[in-house]
Amino acid sequence: MSIPSPSELNLLAIHAAMNAGAFLRSGFGTQFEISSKPGKQNLVTEYDKSAEKSIISAILKDFPDHSILAEESGETKKSNSPITWIIDPLDGTVNFAHGLPLFSVSIATAIDRKIVSGVVYQPITNELFTAEIGKGAYLNGKQIFVSKIDRIENSLMSTGFPYNVDEDPMQCVEKFAQMQLKGVPLRRLGSAALDMAYVASGRCDAFWEVGLHPWDMAAGKLLVEEAGGMVTHWDGKAHQVFGYQTVLATNGLLHKALLDHLKT
Repeated sequence: MSIPSPSELNLLAIHAAMNAGAFLRSGFGTQFEISSKPGKQNLVTEYDKSAEKSIISAILKDFPDHSILAEESGETKKSNSPITWIIDPLDGTVNFAHGLPLFSVSIATAIDRKIVSGVVYQPITNELFTAEIGKGAYLNGKQIFVSKIDRIENSLMSTGFPYNVDEDPMQCVEKFAQMQLKGVPLRRLGSAALDMAYVASGRCDAFWEVGLHPWDMAAGKLLVEEAGGMVTHWDGKAHQVFGYQTVLATNGLLHKALLDHLKT
């Protein structure tokens, strides 16, 4: 099989994300069905499911032999395909369900498990974050870069918590509290894809979370790296997208200090 270029994959992801985003925008603030998945406040709406179906349909129309890894429908592997699409149709479902306009569509593409294209779209603000491997990161067509803040006390950071936060995995609550006690402004947006896009664009200087799935972070990882930042696990090891993983994404200048913080 012929392998499309990252640019071809990126273009399709952009169209699919924007179409799904328009659908989400039309449903935002309306009445819709909400149900729960395993885990506290792990919600899903009919809009998650329909948006995902539209994205997968758009992909398979052009590339029926590609594999899919999506939040709601799981993984569909094609044995002969080196390409996997990684999809979160609505990252920030709790926000969406409560009428809070902080959510996004996230689509990434991997070739032989290496992320080569990433798109994060915020439908309410109409902000489209895109990245191709080796070609930089962009916001609505304008190149973006991570910030140059090099001291924790001067930074603005974001974080998130897993659905089992009541179990305090890896002491995530204590690490949050310790940073808060340093006087560092912390934000908890509720969409990891947006958190990482904001690090890539210099709006936030760092983001960390104890556990994320591939669809939460794949596009964001490429955005941060292509914008000049750094993404690793909490132990400093090279970041692996596939699996349920810890994530630290920074402008690079703050990375060592935050690794030290997260290891303690």
